[in-house]
Amino acid sequence: MWDFSVARGLDLMFKTAPFVLFRAAVYFAVAAAYVIVTAAGAGVGYGIGAFGDADFQASSAIWGGGLGFALTAGVLYFLREYILYVVKAGHIAVMVELLDGRPLPEGMGQIGYAKSVVAQRFGQTSVLFGIDQLVKGVVNAVTGLLQGLATLLPIPGVDQLMAALRAYLKLAAGLIDEVILAHAIRTRSDNPYASAQEALVLYGQNAKPMLINAAWLTLFVYGLSLLVFLLMLAPAAALVYLLPGAWSAGGLVFALLFAWAIKAALIEPFAIACLLQAFFKITEGQQPDPEWEQRISGASNRFQELGQRAANWAGIKTPPTATTGKVGAQA
Repeated sequence: MWDFSVARGLDLMFKTAPFVLFRAAVYFAVAAAYVIVTAAGAGVGYGIGAFGDADFQASSAIWGGGLGFALTAGVLYFLREYILYVVKAGHIAVMVELLDGRPLPEGMGQIGYAKSVVAQRFGQTSVLFGIDQLVKGVVNAVTGLLQGLATLLPIPGVDQLMAALRAYLKLAAGLIDEVILAHAIRTRSDNPYASAQEALVLYGQNAKPMLINAAWLTLFVYGLSLLVFLLMLAPAAALVYLLPGAWSAGGLVFALLFAWAIKAALIEPFAIACLLQAFFKITEGQQPDPEWEQRISGASNRFQELGQRAANWAGIKTPPTATTGKVGAQA
């Protein structure tokens, strides 16, 4: 049914507890920033609204809260590269080492070690973020190839079925991009663009089992996130009650925020730990298939861009290690 062990995933979460706590601190700080700045904006708006009637005061509070929310979102938009670099990629780096049975260096904390590994493999934050964006596009293209094949089947109602399947596969594919980044860390590649290409070809030729695993994990992630959201509605509504003005919709927004924080801090890394197991198990000993490389290249300009950047890569060099396949030879 799937190619991962739930127990092994939980064990990885336990062994990377320092990183789990770090993630929790980061994402709950983000959620708290939204609440605090939104509340402050609503308070300022409510105070300004005191110069008008009750309706003006209520609308001023709503506008103030909305502007506070937007301001926080804008600041965090510029921090997204740092979060990917330090939090997500760093946690993956530690998980990869533990999955391969490599002990972490003594006298060095997990977070510090992870930062050094990510810096060694990807260099600057902009490099990792650029690769991540390209990988997302290629993953969507590979998923689209599978969807295109399914639409050719002579099955009544296949269009409606594929519409639902496309929506679900899009969610499932969202978990895979971080697994692709893990390949560069595992293979000790000194060319992250070439490593991403290689991992994408391996994913393409194993897209069916990978998407099945990702689909199961997506069901778990969003099912549990929905449960968390429902549990958060009551405390979020109580928080909104303390805000000035008519912020009745705020309870829904704040519940979503804290549910997202729990998903990003706890639920999502567990899913990644399981999907890493599946990817390593499914692709073990495989070589990238040139036919799949050509197929993906024809379907995605971003895959071609990865190839161009791999050929031009002059980033940080590390001692050479064995990588597999045609694409990896570009490193």
